[in-house]
Amino acid sequence: MNKAEILLKFAASSKAYTDYLEYLTKDEFEYAPSGKWNAGEQTIHVLKSQKAINKGLKLPKFILKNRVGKANRPSKNYDQVVSRYQERLSEFGSRQGPKEYQPSKAKHTDLKRMLEGFVKAESTLEKSLNKWTEEQLDDYILPHPLLGKVTVREMLYFSIYHMDHHQSLIKRYLKGV
Repeated sequence: MNKAEILLKFAASSKAYTDYLEYLTKDEFEYAPSGKWNAGEQTIHVLKSQKAINKGLKLPKFILKNRVGKANRPSKNYDQVVSRYQERLSEFGSRQGPKEYQPSKAKHTDLKRMLEGFVKAESTLEKSLNKWTEEQLDDYILPHPLLGKVTVREMLYFSIYHMDHHQSLIKRYLKGV
């Protein structure tokens, strides 16, 4: 996918996620099986992850190069990134990831703020991507807690899939209601 396609796919995933959230009742929004995150907590996690990605995209490229390095291989495609992420998830089981990405408690009354967070995340991503060339998306890398060092393009693919993944978890958990 090129930048324009990434932005379109990101916007579509974001819209599907937020449309689904708005459809949930208070009880559905706040429900989670024991030891799992409810819809709001899933959403806080997604937004924290996207905020970190957007922060990385805003860094000057020389800082990224000095802190993380540059890519030594071509970018994987979307399906390859998704497949690798799913593999890593299965290897690590039900661990909930680094503390900085774990959500605080969430209530249905937080929904409006969360929806605004998606709008902001999408706007920030679009502004940041305007400063990146197609080539740079494949040349620079960002750290991912589960995938390791990935190209910026791969991180963008991850961010799209990440929303879809967590929306699927919410749906799966609600089947038990």
